[in-house]
Amino acid sequence: MADSSGQQAPDYRSILSISDEAARAQALNEHLSTRSYVQGYSLSQADVDAFRQLSAPPADPQLFHVARWFRHIEALLGSPCGKGQPCRLQASKGRRVQPQWSPPAGTQPCRLHLYNSLTRNKEVFIPQDGKKVTWYCCGPTVYDASHMGHARSYISFDILRRVLKDYFKFDVFYCMNITDIDDKIIKRARQNHLFEQYREKRPEAAQLLEDVQAALKPFSVKLNETTDPDKKQMLERIQHAVQLATEPLEKAVQSRLTGEEVNSCVEVLLEEAKDLLSDWLDSTLGCDVTDNSIFSKLPKFWEGDFHRDMEALNVLPPDVLTRVSEYVPEIVNFVQKIVDNGYGYVSNGSVYFDTAKFASSEKHSYGKLVPEAVGDQKALQEGEGDLSISADRLSEKRSPNDFALWKASKPGEPSWPCPWGKGRPGWHIECSAMAGTLLGASMDIHGGGFDLRFPHHDNELAQSEAYFENDCWVRYFLHTGHLTIAGCKMSKSLKNFITIKDALKKHSARQLRLAFLMHSWKDTLDYSSNTMESALQYEKFLNEFFLNVKDILRAPVDITGQFEKWGEEEAELNKNFYDKKTAIHKALCDNVDTRTVMEEMRALVSQCNLYMAARKAVRKRPNQALLENIALYLTHMLKLEATVMPYLQVLSEFREGVRKIAREQKVPEILQLSDALRDNILPELGVRFEDHEGLPTVVKLVDRNTLLKEREEKRRVEEEKRKKKEEAARRKQEQEAAKLAKMKIPPSEMFLSETDKYSKFDENGLPTHDMEGKELSKGQAKKLKKLFEAQEKLYKEYLQMAQNGSFQ
Repeated sequence: MADSSGQQAPDYRSILSISDEAARAQALNEHLSTRSYVQGYSLSQADVDAFRQLSAPPADPQLFHVARWFRHIEALLGSPCGKGQPCRLQASKGRRVQPQWSPPAGTQPCRLHLYNSLTRNKEVFIPQDGKKVTWYCCGPTVYDASHMGHARSYISFDILRRVLKDYFKFDVFYCMNITDIDDKIIKRARQNHLFEQYREKRPEAAQLLEDVQAALKPFSVKLNETTDPDKKQMLERIQHAVQLATEPLEKAVQSRLTGEEVNSCVEVLLEEAKDLLSDWLDSTLGCDVTDNSIFSKLPKFWEGDFHRDMEALNVLPPDVLTRVSEYVPEIVNFVQKIVDNGYGYVSNGSVYFDTAKFASSEKHSYGKLVPEAVGDQKALQEGEGDLSISADRLSEKRSPNDFALWKASKPGEPSWPCPWGKGRPGWHIECSAMAGTLLGASMDIHGGGFDLRFPHHDNELAQSEAYFENDCWVRYFLHTGHLTIAGCKMSKSLKNFITIKDALKKHSARQLRLAFLMHSWKDTLDYSSNTMESALQYEKFLNEFFLNVKDILRAPVDITGQFEKWGEEEAELNKNFYDKKTAIHKALCDNVDTRTVMEEMRALVSQCNLYMAARKAVRKRPNQALLENIALYLTHMLKLEATVMPYLQVLSEFREGVRKIAREQKVPEILQLSDALRDNILPELGVRFEDHEGLPTVVKLVDRNTLLKEREEKRRVEEEKRKKKEEAARRKQEQEAAKLAKMKIPPSEMFLSETDKYSKFDENGLPTHDMEGKELSKGQAKKLKKLFEAQEKLYKEYLQMAQNGSFQ
């Protein structure tokens, strides 16, 4: 068979018959060296047969003709086929084809891991239904003002929710409950109601003193029985405050002071003894409170307050909110099914969960989250509530570990009808019934504070899995860490807490969020001056960066000028940018490690600052496109959206035009309005206008509180200047008045009044003798003569001014 050049194809059979492999390869190489493998070469059957005898090209670089021949045929036929297997041509006869392509090995993509309290490990996060994530979060028990402990949980979960939704692009369905039926709420509502009634009766001073003494007796017993040092200290503070407020009223009564003075002391004692009197009134009159509306008024008020606090903190509202009071029918049905499934029992109108029966079941497990806490009676009783741990209630249970699903209502408690008599829901059942109703038999995420793990969440799991007869009600349990106040335990019951409103008086919502971002969501966070100072410094650091970049981006460039040649500095900064993005992504995948994210962002901004400084040092403009990319990335990550900037730029240009016309037309009122816009209105919106003579106004978005402080400082400085100016004007006026008064004195009279210095005067009024009658020396007389002549000159000037009517 001949090739396209007319040359005879080599006799492969004789070559392949050579037994020595090296010699055979050499012979093949020599034969192939006479052939030309160019486009148009016709593949022969002899080529195919010889190709089948080889598995790979030779490794010896000197045999490159064989290697070239092998690659050529491999491209046409594919890899060598086994004997008896057909080899299919990959291209039409006489054409070259593309070489075989292999995909790059690549790297394994980073996957999101979350710390799952169910395993106490970081687990790969895998939702049950594609990208959809069902999430239930335990909401607040609304009986008092929201505090920083609430902020710890809800800001942290808001951060996690935003990261899952906005960064990882999960479709998050977020459900949260409001506990508006609870032992704490019932007790607080009764106490508030009874205390307000007591206050409205305006008790006489003597009666109030008697009642306070009566209330102190059970209070003292409670104080003596308390072993918890923190709680004991809190009770001692209350007792001391009441005693201090009691003494002035006792003295006022004994001294028979006027009604107004006594009433003032009464009001002080009422305020200080409110908790003590409320407890006492509740213990004696609480059973008489039966109106359900009394128990709904309190939680409704504090729920509204909670929502306003969350809005002020920029926490996203839930997709759906559930209230216990609205789900009582569902809760009753939920409890009934648990009983029907054999895991609950009725006792004296209450329904209890049978923990022993549940734990002994092969398909169930009790105490998944904190198995070591099972049997902790103190924790269990705290979970049952103050109104549910009386001896009669405890005796209703088959086991001390059992907990209430439904509580028979006692006098002084709200109630709803049910198959077991009038009662109210237990604490744990509410979340199970509401979450189960909306999210079904298994949810992806359940969230709550660290202190809710046992008994609340363990009991939730048990009763829900008893209802659904499964073992997977929650796939991932996320628990936020504790919050301490300057290293000390924070507790609403111990009255050691800072309300969210008080915290927002000192720091902005952004600053609080930055503080949270700089700590792990699952670890203890200490709310202290040091923590907040770090957040303030970080905010200032970022603000300055964004302000500087925005200023650079506002520099006008033509459409081609925006694409500038990159030098080594730009290439290095861009590499750092992508390195930091990779590190940030890894940190977010690692249990949403915002602390590391913030550190990596700080490092990226520092690199940008060094780059901008280096360009400024050599009088070169920084690359706008590169800085804009970095700033947009950080803005997206931090959600510091500047959507208002285009509108502010238009406002700035409009203001400049108006000011120009006002100056040309000499209309000062318009200039004053423009200044008022800059100084009074825009700072309230977090906007700073910086006017520079002959240059465009610089527009900056700055934290509102910062601008308001700047404005107050500016006003203080201006006020000081005004006062100094007024003082200077006053002194000048006084000096001029003094000068005028002096000018009015005729020279002949100027010394006559100084009788304490002189005793005799000549005909012109000049002194001749001192007060002791001694004649003045020539030097003294000469000095007085000069003063006389100066006054004479001033007096003549005054007469001239009077004649000309220069003053009145």
